[in-house]
Amino acid sequence: MNTETLIKKIEEQINSFEKTVDVTEYGIVQAVGDGIARVSGLSQCQASEMIEFENGTIGVALNLEEDTVGIIVLGDYLAIKEGDKAKRTGQILSIPVGDAIVGRVVNPLAQPVDGNGDIKKDVDQLIERVAPGVMTREPVSVPMQTGIKVIDALVPIGRGQRELIIGDRQTGKTALAIDTIINQKGQNMKCVYVAIGQKKSKVMRAVQKLESAGAMDYTTVVLAGASDSSALQYIAPYAGVAIGEYFLDKGEDVLVVYDDLTKHAAAYREISLLLRRPPGREAYPGDVFYLHSRLLERACRLNADNGGGSITALPVIETQGGDISAYIPTNVISITDGQIFLEAGLFNKGIRPAINVGFSVSRVGGSAQTKAMKKTAGPMKLALAQYRELESFAQFDSDLDPQTKATLDHGAKSVELLKQKQYSPITMAKQVASIYALNNGFLKNIERQDIQKWESEFYAFLEASKSSLLADINKGWEDATQDALKAAITEFNDVFTG
Repeated sequence: MNTETLIKKIEEQINSFEKTVDVTEYGIVQAVGDGIARVSGLSQCQASEMIEFENGTIGVALNLEEDTVGIIVLGDYLAIKEGDKAKRTGQILSIPVGDAIVGRVVNPLAQPVDGNGDIKKDVDQLIERVAPGVMTREPVSVPMQTGIKVIDALVPIGRGQRELIIGDRQTGKTALAIDTIINQKGQNMKCVYVAIGQKKSKVMRAVQKLESAGAMDYTTVVLAGASDSSALQYIAPYAGVAIGEYFLDKGEDVLVVYDDLTKHAAAYREISLLLRRPPGREAYPGDVFYLHSRLLERACRLNADNGGGSITALPVIETQGGDISAYIPTNVISITDGQIFLEAGLFNKGIRPAINVGFSVSRVGGSAQTKAMKKTAGPMKLALAQYRELESFAQFDSDLDPQTKATLDHGAKSVELLKQKQYSPITMAKQVASIYALNNGFLKNIERQDIQKWESEFYAFLEASKSSLLADINKGWEDATQDALKAAITEFNDVFTG
């Protein structure tokens, strides 16, 4: 290379040189303990920014004070010492998300905990995002079938709805949520199950059940177990909805279960008290309502111009002694579009799912039901309401007039028909067929103790010889369909009673 060429090359390098200075702001850890670190020197730090400590542990800036930043540590805080350096990353808390996350069990940082290798990421998704505005949404009108008769008939859930599952411990709240996920098979629905503060053994049993039902093919489990830190339990539901929003942005329908938000509020209370935020009622911080409203408002159904996807939220709340007027339950009831109330008394009587139909409500109502189910379920609601009114008189059986006896008998058979075993979801068409038979007096001569046997054999009969009728019920509710259903029920009853 001659001298002229060399000079020319050097001039090109000088002309194309860009002066860039990489500035990283470092702080010093002043105090650390109980999963909280106080760091001074991070004057430009942003709220919810990820902070990296010397040993590689990640934290999140939650309290921005005059001299220090209060940071929750998302990892082992015992390895952080006073005097350690902490540097700003300039990145708001986000998690790696991609199509490969489906079928996996991950922690709230979207790191796999199922031992099946790394997960390929497509994007970094912010775990906190502003909920879609009013003009981008659409009314909830597409049913989300749970496969549970009492819910689909009396407390219907639509895609994009927020329906609270509330009740005492050990009343079947998680079972309802798992059954709903299992029923989404073939419904073109992605599912995210967020376990907050649960025993890991219990969660892994649920995962095994989902695997055996083939539901893990479209489900992601976000696990922040009872042994995990409060910081991880606090970010878990936001991570769950962030995964849901990745699929929402692609125009898909998503179901997110938060199990449960009582433990989430307790984790946030613990963090807030350690950060020395002022306590309010029951020692919860003043923004505990905002904690859940900003989470649940992200559930929505978008209009066609914005992709047409939806996120349906099923938050779970645990009550103490059936008290739904406590602080956290009333907060979440006021945010959601209805609640499914599970009662310990019904559960102990053997009525399962133990749903109290009187206290349960869906504010979306019949708009989230098919025509066939809407027409069929109406009379059943009335029958159950009358039964509840008269139930207290049932002990005076001998003194009751025939009309009251008939109402009580019909109500008792309705309760019996709505019983359902766990992990056995029922299709909408079969539900309509059995409820129609009850409403129209076809079960009048069937003893109450034989209702469940009648139901299972009736479903088998429909599957074996009336599959076209089931397809017709799914399509609509024409007079011809009703006539065919009446004929099918009569035909079956002749065999069953004969």
